[in-house]
Amino acid sequence: MKRFFSLVALFWTLISFAQIGGLPELVEPVKWTSNVEKVSDIEYDLVFKATIEDQWHMYSQHNPVGASLPIEFYSEEADSLFVFEGKALESPTEKAYNKTFKKEEIFFSHNAMLKQRIKLLKDDVTSIEVTLYGQACKESCIQLQETFNFDLSKATTEIEPMLVAKMNETNKIAQTTDGKEKKSKGLWLVFFLSFLGGFAALLTPCVFPMIPMTVSFFMKQSKSKAAGVKNAIVYGLSIVAIYVAIGSLVTGVFGADAMNEFSTSVGFNLIFFFILIVFAFSFLGGFEIMLPSSWGTKVDEGVDKKGGYIGIFLMALALAIVSFSCTLPIVGTALAASATSGGIGPIISMLGFSIALALPFTLFAMFPGWLNAMPKSGGWLNTVKVFLGFLELAFAFKFLSNADLVLDLHWFEREAFIAIWVAVFGALAFYLFGKIKLPHDDDTTRISVGRFSLGLVFLAFTLYLIPGLFGAPLKLISGFPPPLKYAESPYGVGFTKKSTGGSATAKIVPDGAHLGPHDIISFEDYDLGMAYAKTVNKSVMLDFTGKACVNCRKMEDYVWADPKVLQILDTDVVLVSLFVDFKEKLPKEEQYTSKITGKKIRSVGNKWSEFQTVKYGTNTQPYYVMLNHQEEMLSTPYAYNSSIDAFYEWLKEGVSKF
Repeated sequence: MKRFFSLVALFWTLISFAQIGGLPELVEPVKWTSNVEKVSDIEYDLVFKATIEDQWHMYSQHNPVGASLPIEFYSEEADSLFVFEGKALESPTEKAYNKTFKKEEIFFSHNAMLKQRIKLLKDDVTSIEVTLYGQACKESCIQLQETFNFDLSKATTEIEPMLVAKMNETNKIAQTTDGKEKKSKGLWLVFFLSFLGGFAALLTPCVFPMIPMTVSFFMKQSKSKAAGVKNAIVYGLSIVAIYVAIGSLVTGVFGADAMNEFSTSVGFNLIFFFILIVFAFSFLGGFEIMLPSSWGTKVDEGVDKKGGYIGIFLMALALAIVSFSCTLPIVGTALAASATSGGIGPIISMLGFSIALALPFTLFAMFPGWLNAMPKSGGWLNTVKVFLGFLELAFAFKFLSNADLVLDLHWFEREAFIAIWVAVFGALAFYLFGKIKLPHDDDTTRISVGRFSLGLVFLAFTLYLIPGLFGAPLKLISGFPPPLKYAESPYGVGFTKKSTGGSATAKIVPDGAHLGPHDIISFEDYDLGMAYAKTVNKSVMLDFTGKACVNCRKMEDYVWADPKVLQILDTDVVLVSLFVDFKEKLPKEEQYTSKITGKKIRSVGNKWSEFQTVKYGTNTQPYYVMLNHQEEMLSTPYAYNSSIDAFYEWLKEGVSKF
């Protein structure tokens, strides 16, 4: 009966909304069912099944940090009546790269099933309550909050298989078309960059001298030119097989998607920061990373004994061991870079690297006359190695920056990052000009035209970086340093606010507000925002948004940034941004169960989501409402539409009616 009256109240509420402007209905793209399975007397599997509307995505528990919100389970009874045992098992997911968050997201389409195992802490527990939180998106996003009551006495003992590949015919879709294209592009980029890394490895002192020696060996040992070519091809394929095996080992040990998950973790980024620092100092001549010499000796003995194709394979393995000190830093960096692609990224990375490494051996065997045109070994090989060491050193700090950004510590802000890059690339320029000598450099006083030209390039790059210390955006390296806001001086040294004219002036921020997107004064509390609007006699623009809302960011980045739109937002309205996914807990006395939706309101995000649902009859974001001081709508609310002109006209209409 209570549920009946709640539904009646919701019905009349929505009727009232319809009378004041034809507002959209509540969006429910995800429908849930549940059941419970008994594993033992104290262990149960809670089963959650979702049917998802076409074109909507619901995000996995493993979705990376800083992207759309992942599924989470919560229960007030956890740790008193039962405990969650690890993460829930999931049915097959899909992946696609999200340009806004610059991350590969993991999501469900059409159907989803999750199994969360629990362990009872008391013998007399007969039922438990669990709430599922998450996010579903299409053009707009909604926050998911669903509470399930499980009667353990009705648990089935027939365990349903979890990871079913065909829950539905629609689950045959391995990826959306867009997802396939994005993943394909990501893997091609991994292949290309690793291919370049393979060529870089060729130009190191450990590998380059091996090319003429190895090719000459095959030509002399083979009875004919054709046999020499065939043996060299087998040698090249063996090199590819060895390095692809390394990539397969990484994928097999860590799992197809583990590297992608690691790439978003603080631990991963810190570990690779220290690894790349070690690699860099190795390339710079501080020390050499060597495998035990006995390994190479045993392989060489195997080559002499085995002969034939097995001997050729062992020769390729010997090359990998001998060149270890030069190739490991490049291989390690390539594997780290492939982490964000997930899946078979490490395999693709090693495939690209090994093909580039093996190609010269095969080509020179086919065309031995080319050997005469090869440059002679010399000090330039060490120059290449040192050059790579400087690059390793610079890129190491990207991993340190990632860790600091995730933790929001502000220990390694934008200025510190750029200062280090100025120092590293400036030192590289001086090295290329011959002004800096490192341990393995020769005493050559003259430098080549190519080296001098490359030095000029890096000197120019260093000079380009310097204004970034004082607030310049540095668009050429966008995405590498921390964002402009993550800095000691977000608006440039000595400034607190940038005006559209290019000068900088201070902006007074009222109590309870902060500077939001594009430095618009913004409130995150409805009552404070309304009170301020009355004080300054301006209309209010409610912005129902989410911290993990893709299209909210698109509107802010591309629509709000337009000068005519920004002018209105900055001067003619009071912006009140209500984040429906804000996790901060409400004080206990302010928590309640909604009489309209029946949902438990525990967080600030729950509060604003409930407010949007009850007041405006919709639960999608972004969603914009123009209000007067009597809290009456000045125009029809504006849902997601990235047309600058449409949004501008909507703003003008609201301001004029106010």
